[in-house]
Amino acid sequence: MVSASGTAFARDVLVRDPAQFKAAVKAAQPGDTILLADGEWRDFQAVFTGAGVADKPITLAAQTKGKVVLTGQSNLRLGGRHLVVSGLVFRDGFSPTGEVISFRRDSKQVATDSRLTEVVIDGFSKPDRRAEDIWVALYGTGNRVDHSHFEGKTNAGVTLAVIRPKGQPGANSHRIDHNYFGPRPPLGSNGGETIRIGTSEESLTDSKTIVERNIFDRCSGEVEIVSVKAGGNILRDNLILRSQGAFVLRHGNGNLVERNVFLGHGIADTGGVRVINRDQIVRDNYFEGLAGSSFKSAITVMNGVPNSVINRYHQVANARIEGNSIVDSARITLAAGADAERSAAPVGSRFERNLIVGAKGRDPFRAEGDASGIAMAGNVAASVDKPLFSSGIVYREIELERAANGLLYPVDPALASVGAPRDLVPVKREEVGVRWYGATGSGAAFGSGRTISVAPGALADAVAGASAGDTLSLATGTHDVATPLAVQSRLTIAGAPGAKPMLRLGGTGLARIAAGGGLRLENLDIDARGVRGDAVLIAVEAGVAPNYELAFHGVTVTGPGKDAGLAGVRVAPSTFADAITISQSRFADMDIVVDGTGEQEPKGWYPAERLTIEKSEFVRVAMVADLLRKGTDESTFGPWFAMRDSRVAESGGDAPSLRVTGAQHVKIAQNHFTQSSGVEVIHTVGAPDTKIVRNRFTATPAPRIGETMWKGAPRGTVADNQVEGQP
Repeated sequence: MVSASGTAFARDVLVRDPAQFKAAVKAAQPGDTILLADGEWRDFQAVFTGAGVADKPITLAAQTKGKVVLTGQSNLRLGGRHLVVSGLVFRDGFSPTGEVISFRRDSKQVATDSRLTEVVIDGFSKPDRRAEDIWVALYGTGNRVDHSHFEGKTNAGVTLAVIRPKGQPGANSHRIDHNYFGPRPPLGSNGGETIRIGTSEESLTDSKTIVERNIFDRCSGEVEIVSVKAGGNILRDNLILRSQGAFVLRHGNGNLVERNVFLGHGIADTGGVRVINRDQIVRDNYFEGLAGSSFKSAITVMNGVPNSVINRYHQVANARIEGNSIVDSARITLAAGADAERSAAPVGSRFERNLIVGAKGRDPFRAEGDASGIAMAGNVAASVDKPLFSSGIVYREIELERAANGLLYPVDPALASVGAPRDLVPVKREEVGVRWYGATGSGAAFGSGRTISVAPGALADAVAGASAGDTLSLATGTHDVATPLAVQSRLTIAGAPGAKPMLRLGGTGLARIAAGGGLRLENLDIDARGVRGDAVLIAVEAGVAPNYELAFHGVTVTGPGKDAGLAGVRVAPSTFADAITISQSRFADMDIVVDGTGEQEPKGWYPAERLTIEKSEFVRVAMVADLLRKGTDESTFGPWFAMRDSRVAESGGDAPSLRVTGAQHVKIAQNHFTQSSGVEVIHTVGAPDTKIVRNRFTATPAPRIGETMWKGAPRGTVADNQVEGQP
């Protein structure tokens, strides 16, 4: 179990169980390496402590990189100095505590001058998305996290956090470099940052943490991809791909954001850098294809709160935004968030030598308040009609071409000194993360597996035996469903081509979505007239893996009556759908079709990122949908609600036939409501974008927009609707 390695004083110690590991840790000396034997280490709560020296650290490593997998309820705590952890994988489980890897053993013993390298954490998320943890918690000073792979966090809490406890204001001097931060889907609440440095309590002191040459790929947990809540930090040479949100200088002064490349590819809510506080520098960055606006703009300079308390918004002062290229991007927002509370406009700041080419030939500049405290000088922008600024920006025709580094630069050599530098070298995928790990992914897509023919009487067995991505192709005939089907993987149930199957329900519903389930129904007739009690067509149970999907396409549902209690979709608290989609379908004689009111937490949780209804019909239903997002937090992208080209008839009652509360994006267009109760959209927080346009309301009240926080006239666009024969 012990072999010589290097000098006579250094040992490699291979351990095969927790007891051997504990003994090896106790005996470890500088230069020693403790090797975890290849295989699965289940429910392993490892404590790795020791006192190495700079040239002889104590190392904890995998016997073979990538072949040591910590599963179940596992975690790792480090304490001491000059420790190294390498080659481990955390997968198929979650931490039983608030941290997966912690750079402290306890509050009295932190890790200093230690390193986490070539480590993978993949989908190691608590099953309840509201249960918070941190995947990597950096305490102490002088630590490094590098060449590691983090992806698939779906529960609340930061992926990697620099912890600065209250009363410990000293600089941390950590380095976070060459890591792959892979897809983090929307959380549906505040608390989904990929990196956070500090907290508001000690934010007016310096952390001096460096975040450099990492890739952030589809890191879209919330509006803050990186949240800086301390001073003196450097964010440089990072590549941000298709990530919704922004790098946010939320608290703290004197931070530097330089030479980063943000590529949004036109995806909604992709942003760049948001500036708050004093002495911030944003320079030599490249922004392309960013579609975000307001707080998620390519560049956002916030308004502050006069005499702000430490955890609100300090006034922007002495900001320097210089030498950046903002190309094919939707928005640059100045004095963002200006309102009765955030009334302190930016002062003493400069916006210089930037190159600006707005998306679709439009002027990207918006000022939500007084922007006179931001001096413009030496900027060049593509010509637009009616530009916001008349000085400090030269408007002209700009021709761009891609350079060898893949970025766009002006062809005219006279513009060589404007915008991002020509020597930017975007970090490549092979430079970051680990080379020996193939990610398992988030589950098979609908229709990606086998197609299995199902005769009447065989549906329940077919569901039980199906794998993720399979399609169950139903033959003509009546398929009886006496009890709800347990769907634990992503499945499609569809009528076979040319077939006319009928699903006849006799119990309390069609399906229960459990574990990692998701369901697409296609080309089916569902007879739900025989359901019993408070039935639900598709019930999403607590504990379902977040970011599941539901879809109806070409489905007809006939229920027992709108007062009989049948719901179409009902989601349990703590669950979260990427998308619920209804297209070319018909629902008749039932209660509510989509019940999205189960999430009652005041923090801002909501049940689905996107709810889309198109080309569908609803007849004699109590409600088409009731979608609810509570709370006042502004850190989410959604919900998104869209309903278009659909018909609602003889529906509603005391409540509206359609109600959407707290959504950030609503579009209700080209629908016909007849002999129904009204449409109600209620704004709660943020800057909601609501459009109710080109609808027809026959014997139905006109649509209503309500405001719970905003003190002015209701926001949104209500236009080109026909209201006739109101009841």
